[in-house]
Amino acid sequence: MAITKLLIANRGEIAVRIIRAAQDLGIKTVQVYSIADATSLAVQMADEAVEIGPPAAKKSYLNADAVLKAAKDTGADGIHPGYGFLAENADFADAVEAAGISFVGPTGDMIRTMGDKASARRAAENAGVPTVPGSDGIITDMDEAADLAEQIGYPVMIKATAGGGGRGIRVAETAEEFAELAPQASAEAAAAFGDGGLYMEKLIALARHIEVQILGDGTDFIHCYERECTLQRRRQKVWEEAPSSALSEDVREKLCSSAVALARAVGYRGAGTVEFLYDDESGRFFFIEMNTRIQVEHPVTESITGIDLVAEMIQIAGGEPLSIKQEEIVVRGHSIEVRINAEDPANNFMPFPGVVDDLRIPGGPGVRFDHMLYHGYQIPPFYDSLLGKLIVHAESRSSAITRLKRAVAELNFGELKTTTPLFLLLAEAEEVRSGNIHTNWLEPWLETNEAKLASIGDNEK
Repeated sequence: MAITKLLIANRGEIAVRIIRAAQDLGIKTVQVYSIADATSLAVQMADEAVEIGPPAAKKSYLNADAVLKAAKDTGADGIHPGYGFLAENADFADAVEAAGISFVGPTGDMIRTMGDKASARRAAENAGVPTVPGSDGIITDMDEAADLAEQIGYPVMIKATAGGGGRGIRVAETAEEFAELAPQASAEAAAAFGDGGLYMEKLIALARHIEVQILGDGTDFIHCYERECTLQRRRQKVWEEAPSSALSEDVREKLCSSAVALARAVGYRGAGTVEFLYDDESGRFFFIEMNTRIQVEHPVTESITGIDLVAEMIQIAGGEPLSIKQEEIVVRGHSIEVRINAEDPANNFMPFPGVVDDLRIPGGPGVRFDHMLYHGYQIPPFYDSLLGKLIVHAESRSSAITRLKRAVAELNFGELKTTTPLFLLLAEAEEVRSGNIHTNWLEPWLETNEAKLASIGDNEK
């Protein structure tokens, strides 16, 4: 049954994004919020708003019972979880469906299968998708895992099965490091996600991170081509673009077809992202994980395909079939997204919550800014520092980078420190402009350019 009233179980820029998509579909919206977010833009924009608890996320946005009660009390017949918080909580998805409310995302069982990195790897192997050499599922015996690491060769990545955002990941160069770091990764994952399970993969040192956006309605499955997210700091993406400049058309076709094969194999429903490592030297790609939710970087895919991915998610959850066929999807131009965080890049990216005492948003052709800001807004210190995402689109990658630099320069947050100086420098970096990058490129570059970054930051005062 089509959704008529949608509750948004999230905050910040993604909550604003979902509200706009729902309103475009003629759907009423309910925004839940913590006490700290009482004055947020999403609360002001939604048709209704319900307070669900104190600032701490575990007592508000992660409180599944409070979110579900708000949905029942307001008569919402759909819940969109956004990303983070409850987006990949299988038990929450089950509880929502059991209450007779549509969960905007895959079923709880799909989240369990694909959200767990070890079982997702097995599903990929069963679907014929190439995987990085590594452990067969969860590591249960550390001695056996150490023997396997010797067989596949160091360095290896130790990864938490329930990890995310770079947490629960360690790189071991030797057997001694493996013995020391594996318990650390498990403990970190247990503290962050309540699950200390680990698996292991061969490290591909000079890889690119490329991911494929897929959509499925449980019967039909399509891809919306790939995004490249190779520029990462502490394994968190900072710059995303589409399409990737590294792929030949032949590799692109194989990569995207593999992602669709995996979606078809599990009968996927909703929007998902299949993530790969791509080795420039060999031209080979390897599955690493699948995210069963909308991604932060989804706008670059929307820019090159013209598809509203959030609207598609809502319609699929309401029982409608995919509105577009594979052969109808055409890639036009090039898009880049950068994440604008309230952080001081000249001071080791220290969080910088404060008041938005001035705000100038860039515009012009091919410029989009997804954000949660308004003049006078007090940025709360309790959550992720993401303020917004600047997305540009142009006919070519070179033109998109030039447009990005112009748009970043237009942004003005008054006295607030943000990551904008980083993107001004990256847009000028020769390696970025030529596309000669890999997933471990950014952090050494930051060390080399620390003084330049500080200089730009000082000039912004």
